Parts: sequence; structure tokens; C-alpha cells
Amino acid sequence: MTDAFATRAWIDGRTATASDLAPLAFAGFAHFTAMQVRDRRVRGLDLHLDRLRDGSQALFGRIMPEEHIRHALRIAVADAPGDLSLTATVFSRSGEFRLGDATDECSILVRTFPPNDGPAGPLKLALTPHERWRPEVKHVGESAKTHLLREAARQGFDDAAFVDRQGRIGEATIWNLAFWDGASVTWPQAGILAGVTMGILRRRLTALGVAQREAVVAADGLGEFSGAVAMNSWTPGVAVASIGTVTLPRSGDLAALLHRAYRTEPGLDV
Repeated sequence: MTDAFATRAWIDGRTATASDLAPLAFAGFAHFTAMQVRDRRVRGLDLHLDRLRDGSQALFGRIMPEEHIRHALRIAVADAPGDLSLTATVFSRSGEFRLGDATDECSILVRTFPPNDGPAGPLKLALTPHERWRPEVKHVGESAKTHLLREAARQGFDDAAFVDRQGRIGEATIWNLAFWDGASVTWPQAGILAGVTMGILRRRLTALGVAQREAVVAADGLGEFSGAVAMNSWTPGVAVASIGTVTLPRSGDLAALLHRAYRTEPGLDV
């Protein structure tokens, strides 16, 4: 990507200044959603809005009106190229380490970046013990994930998948995971963040009549699967070549299936 794409930021629909952004530079009490915009449209917009609503309720005990969020998104999308990456972060005006009250207001920070389609893969994932706080909320300030990614890279892996204290594999650093047993798509049961791309795929696979199931994916049971993929806002599926010491030879088949399903989801205007 060239430098022609100017990364920009807005707070509540107004261009953010350096003084606006300085208090947020290292702030860790907020939640967000990340999306890819193509031709000024977003797949799974309803799921992004649901995520922001639920995250605000969980962290702040209040929600921002949907129209306020959509207005902020529209301003950012209108002022950028048709294809872009976008993050929308809801934060508390009272900041960190302070007691919130009934007058505590939330704001939305929207940032735009060059579009990203994710890595080509296939990925080799380390298997790393880790459990996130409030995994159902896409919150900020998760330095552990970056640390574990870098540790995995130092060991010769591309990224890290997480296994909890019960031996269940749930997700990777910034990825949801899906597995293939030759007949159905398996979504792991564990404490995970259910991603927007994951939500899109689940409903599109249902519409296509593709078998799906939820099941515990045990770290010592990976041999039951012939394929796995990682997905996030960048891509509906990048093949996973291996997790730990287990090779997954048919991951490309699952990735191709999920890409086909994803393309059936229409993009929506914000």
C-alpha cells in the first residue's frame, strides 16, 4: 500500500486533534470493533453495531445511540477512499482509574487505515496457555496478546493459538478459529470473543446448508481434524498448516469454503 492513504481520526464525528488523542494514547478502558470497508460498504454492519452496544453495556452500563455511531462512521467513510480499514472505539470520558457515575459520558473514536486482506498463509500456530479477561468483549489494552505473538515468532511460529486451563482451544491472538472434520465446520466451545466475521460465516453457512457444530476442541484431540482456519476482520479464512506439533493437511479446503460463504454476504451502507 502506498503512502497516499492518509490515516485519520475523528471523535464523535469531529476531526480529532493531537490534544484530543493524547489522553487516549495509552488508555486501556475502552472497547472497539474493526471492519473492512469495500466500495464504502460494510459486511455484517448489524453485528458491528451489536458488538458496540453490548460492549458499552458491559463496561459502562450504558449504550451509545445507534444513530450517533452510524453518523460517526458515515463521516469517516465519506472522507476516505472507497476501500479502507476502520476501527470504531467507544471510550469513557472520565478515563481510567476513576469512578463512573450517572453523568459519565461515552464518546466514539473512529480511525481509518489502508485496506487489509490479511496474510496469505498458511499459518503455523504455537499452542500457548492463555485466558483473556472478559473474552466476550473486544476491549483494548491487551498487551499479553502482542507478547505471546512475539514469543511464538521467536519459536519459529507465525502466531499463537490459546488453550485454557481445561485444555480447550478457543481462539488465537487476534483470530477466531474454525476446524474441519471432513463433513462439518466445528466452532470451538471455550471462553472466546465471537467475532463479526465468525458471525457472518455462521449465518451464511446456514443459508448454504453447510453442516456446522459447536464442540470442545481439546488440545490433545487435534488429530480428529483435517483442517483449521483463522479469521478476523481482514479475512474470512486463512489456512492453518499446524497447531503446535499437529499438522492439518486440508485447511485450504476449509478456507476456500469460508471465502465462498463470505462472498454471499451483502455489503451495507453505514
